[in-house]
Amino acid sequence: MPVTKLDAAVALIVIDLQKGIVAMPTAQPVREILEHARALAEAFRRHRLPVVLVNVDGGAPGRTEQARSVANFPGGWTEIVPELNQQPDDHTVTKRTWGAFTNTDLEAYLRSLAVTHVVVAGVATSVGVESTARHAYELGFNVTLAVDAMTDRSPDAHVNSVTRIFPKLGETGTTREIIELIGSARA
Repeated sequence: MPVTKLDAAVALIVIDLQKGIVAMPTAQPVREILEHARALAEAFRRHRLPVVLVNVDGGAPGRTEQARSVANFPGGWTEIVPELNQQPDDHTVTKRTWGAFTNTDLEAYLRSLAVTHVVVAGVATSVGVESTARHAYELGFNVTLAVDAMTDRSPDAHVNSVTRIFPKLGETGTTREIIELIGSARA
């Protein structure tokens, strides 16, 4: 179901668009993802709507078959990419699990602003974006996923999330569609 509307109290959550993550290979060109994420952030800021920039610094404890270590990542790998033009009013969340709500202040921050709807973008579609969207949905937020402002390392995982998972969690739309809805709701 394509995006139909945005609540008046909507916030943007941008997942893991940080130097160390965007340097990795992705299914879609990361430059396009950054352009779309920046356009969304600028539109939200222009309409005085909350922008949340999330980075990851570590991982959840626990044994997995595909363990990852951040020990070999270069210095500055957690820094939000300059393309997002981070502003002083943007809220920053540092996570240590896949989802941005787990053991962070994100839910409390959004509730303090009476936010009822979140737009989610970033990387990786099947990991950080999907985990954050699932948790937002479970917490009762309306969820919109900006599908042209996200990518994954795996094309198959990206397609699975966008076509099979996201329609169960909320609505999907393009950056252009979402920006148009913000503009028409505020006109």
